[in-house]
Amino acid sequence: MRLNKFLSASGVCSRRKADELIENGEIIVNGKVETQLGTNIDEKKDKVIYNGKVISLTSDFVYYKLNKPKGYICSNNDDKGRKTIFELLPKDKRLFSIGRLDYNTEGLILITNDGELSEAISHPRYEVNKEYIVTIEGKILESELAVLRAGVVEKGIRMPKARVQRLETDGKITKISVIINEGQNRQVRRMFEAIGKTIILLKRVRIGEITLGGLQRGTYKELNRVEMEYINMLKN
Repeated sequence: MRLNKFLSASGVCSRRKADELIENGEIIVNGKVETQLGTNIDEKKDKVIYNGKVISLTSDFVYYKLNKPKGYICSNNDDKGRKTIFELLPKDKRLFSIGRLDYNTEGLILITNDGELSEAISHPRYEVNKEYIVTIEGKILESELAVLRAGVVEKGIRMPKARVQRLETDGKITKISVIINEGQNRQVRRMFEAIGKTIILLKRVRIGEITLGGLQRGTYKELNRVEMEYINMLKN
């Protein structure tokens, strides 16, 4: 088994994060630091250590959805002393978020210890849609919506296309639905910055077929049967 797949299947992190850990020399295999990507191991015989602990395969996966509040980061710890979403979650398992929401963005985020699921949802090739509700100051013109749909140009590079729909406006604020499937860093914020719009509130409400629903800010719950059927479809 590939070392990065072993780490993700053991609930340590996603495969892409595993590659970072390997390259940074944070993984020890049979007493030696392993830095080569693509390394294969025998999961039954080889001893793999990360962060001082022996890693083993697990089938005891958990799947939560969390309504992340503003003012939290999506890391396990922070050298600036900011609150993290893991303060809102159970402490008895090694958990990580699938993707991230920035400090000032709220809404749906999936939490698991299943690295294979993280790969399926996060990688652009799977084209899992993420829907955001964007509240901006003032109005937005149809021509500006067209720019967002076509992909704004930032520093000479065109960003991915998006599905964009104006939901409501009272002239002072406007709510807009934005659906993307790549999830570049701060993508939605950068889109609106590029057309000179000020975001008042940015909230993710859907990942694929999993919705935020009526989940209260700062709370989480396990995925239900229908949501798990969708998760299993992605993994297969």
